[in-house]
Amino acid sequence: MRKLKTSEIQRLSIEEFKNSRKIPLVVVLDNVRSLHNVGSVFRTADAFLTEKILLCGITGAPPNAEIHKSALGAEFSVDWQYFENTVDAIEMLKSQKFTVISIEQAAGSIPLTAFKAERGTKYAVVFGNEVKGVQQQAVTMSDICLEVPQFGTKHSLNVSVAAGIVIWEMFNLLNHL
Repeated sequence: MRKLKTSEIQRLSIEEFKNSRKIPLVVVLDNVRSLHNVGSVFRTADAFLTEKILLCGITGAPPNAEIHKSALGAEFSVDWQYFENTVDAIEMLKSQKFTVISIEQAAGSIPLTAFKAERGTKYAVVFGNEVKGVQQQAVTMSDICLEVPQFGTKHSLNVSVAAGIVIWEMFNLLNHL
């Protein structure tokens, strides 16, 4: 076995990505502080054909050299939009008939592994601040709360790691409907 050279890996151009069929998933970043986390989410969203990212509150937005370091250009392929606050983003999504899912440990949250996606439904997943998580108002406005099951001594994951897990799982669920 040998590693493939970059030239051997069949990747879409930015134009091909923009014109490709996406999964019906929008990612919402609620006051994410770290520009590296933002860039990582862009890269994951690109990898799994996510429709769009909504950047809210203090979340940094492109163009930004720190985002670019971890996004590696995905900030050019993935559509994004900035909102001053997450509530406005969620209201817009609900007006467009998205099912809004906060990724948060909350009373009544469902383990990610138990979630069943429905054909014809558009989803938005909300990821929160590295310290405070998803703000309560966004949780209250959400249709569902999902949490990533964890079995160790820690009760949280880095936001970009959580996003990677959730976006991958949503890709698998939505791509097979």
